[in-house]
Amino acid sequence: MNNIALFGNPNTGKTSLFNKLTGSYEYVGNWTGVTVEKKVGVLKSKNGKLIDLPGVYSLNPLSKDEGVATHFLLYDDVSTILNIVDASQLERNLYLTIQLLEYGKPLTIGLNMVDVAKARGIEIDIKLLSERLGCLVVPIVARSGAGCDELASTIVATRESQTPLMIHYGRTMEESVQHIISLLPKEQDLPPKRWLALQLFEGNKLVRDLLLQYIPESILNELYETTENQILAETKSKSMAQHIHMVRGNYIQSLLLCCVNNTKKIEVTMTDRIDQIVTNKVLGLPIFILFTYLIFKLTFDWVGTPLSDGLDAFITGPLAETLNNLLVSAGATEFIRALILEGIVAGVGGVLVFVPQIFMLFFMISFVEDSGYMARVAMVMDKIMESIGLNGKAFIPMIIGFGCNVPGIMAARTIEQPKERLLTIILNPLMSCSARLTVYSLFVGAFFKQNQALIVLSLYLLGVILALTLAKIFSATILKQESSFFVIELPPYRIPQFKTLLQSTWEKGKGFVRKAGTFIFGGSVIIWLLTYAGPSGFNVSMDESFLAVIGGVIAPILHPLGFGNWQAGAALLTGFLAKEVVVSTMNIIYVAPDMHTLQGVMTDYFTPLSAYSFLAFILLYVPCLATVAAIKKETGSAKWTWFSVGYALVIAYLVSVIIYQGGHLLGFQ
Repeated sequence: MNNIALFGNPNTGKTSLFNKLTGSYEYVGNWTGVTVEKKVGVLKSKNGKLIDLPGVYSLNPLSKDEGVATHFLLYDDVSTILNIVDASQLERNLYLTIQLLEYGKPLTIGLNMVDVAKARGIEIDIKLLSERLGCLVVPIVARSGAGCDELASTIVATRESQTPLMIHYGRTMEESVQHIISLLPKEQDLPPKRWLALQLFEGNKLVRDLLLQYIPESILNELYETTENQILAETKSKSMAQHIHMVRGNYIQSLLLCCVNNTKKIEVTMTDRIDQIVTNKVLGLPIFILFTYLIFKLTFDWVGTPLSDGLDAFITGPLAETLNNLLVSAGATEFIRALILEGIVAGVGGVLVFVPQIFMLFFMISFVEDSGYMARVAMVMDKIMESIGLNGKAFIPMIIGFGCNVPGIMAARTIEQPKERLLTIILNPLMSCSARLTVYSLFVGAFFKQNQALIVLSLYLLGVILALTLAKIFSATILKQESSFFVIELPPYRIPQFKTLLQSTWEKGKGFVRKAGTFIFGGSVIIWLLTYAGPSGFNVSMDESFLAVIGGVIAPILHPLGFGNWQAGAALLTGFLAKEVVVSTMNIIYVAPDMHTLQGVMTDYFTPLSAYSFLAFILLYVPCLATVAAIKKETGSAKWTWFSVGYALVIAYLVSVIIYQGGHLLGFQ
């Protein structure tokens, strides 16, 4: 099957185009760094596989995710290249196009956002641009699908060989390029040798590693140094990479002069006007916090909670009664009825009632992402992040961590500096994920009815503040590093499409529903069995069960935190598997027929102060099993994985002690 590699700059609409051409849905966001690994889909015509690669500005990778794109060209089977280009940012986008054309594989350009370019008065002679580049150029609007069918048929038809683009880089470099080509084995199946030589001189480390398999390091180093010295002597460039960049830049300028006409004077756009407010040095951060507060008001007060109450009434009412009647009619034993109703329905149902709130939160997060505001948040946070040894790009994985820590950790691949990447990974679990939201919802409904949004916002801010504080400490001690700079593209604001928002919300939330039907289902059965059996036998009282024994072991340790009872201890232990299981455990332990009854029962075991201490502990203590696995995979280190678990547990204990004991001193109950 034809392998079609989808290349493009960040935020050019690659993932939107991927969804249109394959009919599948991948995560879409109107901000840089959405795709952090390659994704594969089959074209609707079934004539090829489309590989969506991370957005890159150049084939010379700076970060781990950018290396995925270059690695694909070096080691994978590439039949055709589809290069998506932003028509409104043609000069910047064409730099990557030049590198891909030099690679020599059949290439088609999807000229995206032609509607935006037209609105800005940018007229592009597509036919002439196609002739000058020597490849097909198809105008499209990936977001709406305009031109995508024509592009799909063009890609499938573009399978013949294509002559690589030849740009003359000066006599010295051309001679060195030919020298590299002569040193490589002719019979070896390698990527285009001229392209390899140019990438080497541009400083591509992945290409250098490949060439070292065929050329001795001493010869390669000598040739590199000799060529660079001659280039520096003959030109005004400060490096070979700069020289190559300048030659390509001149070539792009010549293209723009003959193919592009800008008929509109530069004017202040609506995006510029909004940015003057939301990225303001003084107003930017308060606006972000206020916007987050409004999201939580929608999630807990205005929309999410009423829907959750309705779902709770259905699960604990008609659904539970129907199941009970069916079990009685089928002659089920008391044990089976208790297992299903008190174990599975109480455990899984106790989590599912919060689905409306979870989906409401994801809907709003998707809106923020697709509107273009997410990139502004990273920009606003850059100054703060810089003061603690990171940059604004590190805040993007943290924001993703609000949905789930696992993709947040994976998104750290976009960070260039290895130590900054590691620091972002080990701090990401402090971001309050959607799984914790189920626990927050349960407790704020019981103890903070009038201030639900404010309490949840305080927990999210607590996680962020602690992450920033620890980043400052770690970057100054165990992870000292060189300072880095932050560059991010600010996309234009746009009104998200409702269909896209629904798709994005479902993609984020379906994992929560799937987990409830599998992982939490199994966990609920095990937890109920541990409450049903004890050292003295079966069908014992709850306080004499195995779960009570297990929870009672750690209960004394939790006493200074305000929740030194076996029920809290047992719930925290099961929460290591997945934070939602905390709610399942409590639902089973307290044998509550519905959520409101459960919240009433909880007031016998917690006070508002101890409840908030418990929520802070849930926020900060050991990451869930999936997150620990992600940390191990991304760091490749057992040491840093155990460090992430250990420091989180220590911080959680200290913060909860301070909250509870400090609150008591201040007279709170």
